[in-house]
Amino acid sequence: LAASRAAVGSGDDSLDGLSNAVPRCPLTPSLSPRKRTTSQSKTEPPLLRTNKRTIYTAGRPPWYNVTGTTFKEAFVIGLCGGSASGKTTVANKIIEALDVPWVVLLSMDSFYKVLNNEEQELAAKNEYNFDHPDAFDFELLVTVLRKLKKGKSVKVPVYDFTSHCRRKEWKTVYGANVVIFEGILAFANKELLKLLDMKVFVDTDSDIRLIRRLKRDISQRGRNIGGIIKQYNKFVKPAFEQYIEPTVQSADIVVPRGGENFVALDLIVQHVHSQLEKRKLRWDISALASAHQGQPLPKTLSVMECTPQVHGMHTIIRNKDTNRDEFIFYSKRLMRLLIEHALSFLPLKPVSVETPQGGIYDGRRLSGKRITGVSILRAGETMEQALMAVCKDIRLGKILIQTNHDTGEPELHYLRLPKDISEDYVILMDSTVSTGAAALMAVRVLLDHDVAEDKIFLSSLLMAEMGVHSVAYAFPKVRIITTAVDKEVNDQFHIIPGIGEIGTSAPTDWCESDDGMDF
Repeated sequence: LAASRAAVGSGDDSLDGLSNAVPRCPLTPSLSPRKRTTSQSKTEPPLLRTNKRTIYTAGRPPWYNVTGTTFKEAFVIGLCGGSASGKTTVANKIIEALDVPWVVLLSMDSFYKVLNNEEQELAAKNEYNFDHPDAFDFELLVTVLRKLKKGKSVKVPVYDFTSHCRRKEWKTVYGANVVIFEGILAFANKELLKLLDMKVFVDTDSDIRLIRRLKRDISQRGRNIGGIIKQYNKFVKPAFEQYIEPTVQSADIVVPRGGENFVALDLIVQHVHSQLEKRKLRWDISALASAHQGQPLPKTLSVMECTPQVHGMHTIIRNKDTNRDEFIFYSKRLMRLLIEHALSFLPLKPVSVETPQGGIYDGRRLSGKRITGVSILRAGETMEQALMAVCKDIRLGKILIQTNHDTGEPELHYLRLPKDISEDYVILMDSTVSTGAAALMAVRVLLDHDVAEDKIFLSSLLMAEMGVHSVAYAFPKVRIITTAVDKEVNDQFHIIPGIGEIGTSAPTDWCESDDGMDF
């Protein structure tokens, strides 16, 4: 920005250097007021409803390039201001006007500290100061925001304003193109300030803030007028004057009148658009096709031995005249052999056991906590039965990745992974890998959930050389396992000579879906 602080809407013209050529959506004059009894840190669709449209977060584009390297960090906007100044309204209007596909709104309200019994009693009597810096868990907040800025998934606590405590269920939030962080003390911590790319102070008249607070706390938080006034005079107003108002010196932009200041909001949106354009990196699928032509296959690739049995089964499933039942039967047989082959690469440690006859047998056992299977939907689901048949009580996760036909990029639409997956060996399953685009995104998701790269085993019935090279180049420690590798990919990115379509309609006799799953 042209100036360290610009009081937009008060006549200051120091932001006139912002480009007017950046496309954007017009700001909506009216939005429904905030209504909540728990802290707000949302990513699940819909993120925001307005009288014109609904903004969803589904379909996250790649946050890394074709080499597996993450893009520049997310753009983080910090919104600070007094209680009931309209920070959430400003955040929602910015989100709507930005019109970007993936936004995270992180509220400081989620990070109140857990109160002990004595503090709970004070809170019940409106004697606890929730506006003091000591009321917030800044250490957790900085950790969460730092991970979000890097595009990683985080667990965010959900604070209940009625009971003054955190709920047991924490919300899973994933990184985004833009992260909007709002809170009364958003600028009060030096480590937090370092993470903010744009700092906006929402300046609203104190009388208006008090009226809004009265309405909100009575209707949404079950408070009485006397308690609200007492708390305001004793804690809220002094805290604003001592801790919040002085942080305006850290702001890049001051927005008078909050969400009603459309000139200020419009300029903010223009600046964010210009910054996002500078950070944008094209994920060129065509680059994958030519990057590794003529190169030898990587050492991390293991192709199952082509025995007469395997060769015969490939002949059947590749034949266009094979009927559906035979195709499914022999595909399942190959998948079972493939999974058995993949498991042979898991590290084992020596162990001695006593036999029923009293003898000692020197054997082997998995050197690690456990194995988890993750399927790339929908075709990857067809391999789950083979994995469950050879691994007792195995945990399963699912990732839905689809190609955007306008951009050619893979997009993340759904994600469900077991808890503590970072400690596991992961069998990542997809029936075929052509360009490697979906596999690259799936591996990146696992890495962002702290799974070690050398603990990921990508298993596929059939791969193209292009896909093998792409995955191996981006993630050289991932083990790649398949029954066969074909040389070519056509203009529609289908493997040539290839096989039939597997799992595209997810028939029930391929595998059973989880109850309640809806894609």
